[in-house]
Amino acid sequence: MPDVVIVGGGPVGLFLACELRLAGCEVIVLEREPQPHTAWKALPLGMRGLNPASVEAFYRRGMLSALGVDEEPRTSPRNVSHFAGMTLDPAKVRFTTLPSPALDAVMTSLEAVETVLSERAVELGVRIERGVVVDAVAQDDQYVEATAGGRTYRARWLVGCDGGRSAVRGLAGFEFVGTGPQLTGYTALATIADPEKLRPGFNLTPDGMYLRMPIGGHLGLMDFDGGAYDRSQPPTREHLQAVLRRISGTDVTLSDVQLVSTFTDRAMQATTYRRGRVLLAGDAAHIHSPLGGQGLNLGIGDAMNLGWKLAATVHGYAPGGLLDTYTTERHPVGARILDWSRAQVAVMRPGGSATALQGVVRDLLATADGTTYVFERVSGLCGRYDVGSEHPLAGRDAPDFRLEDGTSLGELLREGCGVLLDFRGGLEDVARGRPGRIRHVAGPARDDLGLDAVLIRPDGVVAWAGEPGEVERAAGRWFGAPVAAAVDAPASSGPWAASEPG
Repeated sequence: MPDVVIVGGGPVGLFLACELRLAGCEVIVLEREPQPHTAWKALPLGMRGLNPASVEAFYRRGMLSALGVDEEPRTSPRNVSHFAGMTLDPAKVRFTTLPSPALDAVMTSLEAVETVLSERAVELGVRIERGVVVDAVAQDDQYVEATAGGRTYRARWLVGCDGGRSAVRGLAGFEFVGTGPQLTGYTALATIADPEKLRPGFNLTPDGMYLRMPIGGHLGLMDFDGGAYDRSQPPTREHLQAVLRRISGTDVTLSDVQLVSTFTDRAMQATTYRRGRVLLAGDAAHIHSPLGGQGLNLGIGDAMNLGWKLAATVHGYAPGGLLDTYTTERHPVGARILDWSRAQVAVMRPGGSATALQGVVRDLLATADGTTYVFERVSGLCGRYDVGSEHPLAGRDAPDFRLEDGTSLGELLREGCGVLLDFRGGLEDVARGRPGRIRHVAGPARDDLGLDAVLIRPDGVVAWAGEPGEVERAAGRWFGAPVAAAVDAPASSGPWAASEPG
């Protein structure tokens, strides 16, 4: 019997499966689509942006180079996002941190991300079953069962990573609340007879927004129709052309439409991410418009936060309430992203008020402070969790500390366990009593920011920094009580093992 069943084999489900398997859990992934590769995942329609936080997650698990991204540390971003179609100038970003490969957004494809994660999952021993449609979920106080076509999968935990129309969310009785749509969006691959009539990039107009990508005939449209378009059928070429002409104010002609899909800006969120032994992550837990490309990134953050906590719970050494911190930490992050999406829609909405607001936003984005604020919001690196410490670094994403031999924190996190950077020495016992949970690394760093030591959670969040006398309390809060029988065990005993005592 597996420890965890994950329903949904997209990037979020696969990333979570890798996290759990890295920690020694037995995992099965159930994916409804029979084939992993489709035109919607490949370029150009499958183009996706990974924000710095997601880039950092891949870096910290040793998968960044597999995406074709170099791991050279940088001190400033070269690529940044946009707000409501208004692009940011990276030269205006004032973001101070230690050098890291994870300061840039990276453009890639859904196909590339899933390929990297699928290969890593198989390498780690994750079992992936495709063409499996879950139609029932039941649980008691010990187990949870997912039924698909008469076959039952039983586990101790189940995680729904099955997208915005999540079957798990409905079957397990999660409440899903939020705001309705103001627009209908279109994503299309089309042949444009007269492409010179459409300006490249994002274009806000008095009637909506259109996006002409540089790759082929990739188009994006936002039509503020109140979400009235009937999305049960794919739009015709004639309909798409009429919408494009109205929004662009041109007589552009679409001679052919190869692929087209629709979306809205509904912003909805589960009121909790856990019901008993069932949890939600990614779009199953929250949906919003694709503005700014935050959906995939938000889901990867969910998986990074949940994986080590669920693994500790499976193995029996999670401190009390650890799994519930998944909701308390990630739900507010999701709510902020939904509001960020709503704010962009409000700025883009046609009409005199929105046009005036766009002018104000453009003025703000022309300043370093305005650009930095937006970058911090979309980077995913600048949030803070309540970890029970007032230290300015506690609860934040850890800087990429580098030891004197050049080893980086990102490299030290690749086993998926916590890291205690002991710059002055003398804290070996904290990790020795928690073999496999915390990796103790002693010695000076090239820049220790004036700290004696830093305790970092497996997801890269600083659990504690400051006076050494407080580290044991912080370790107990996030990594559980020490194991008396393991006092003489090596302090850096590798990945969490399923056989480790609870």
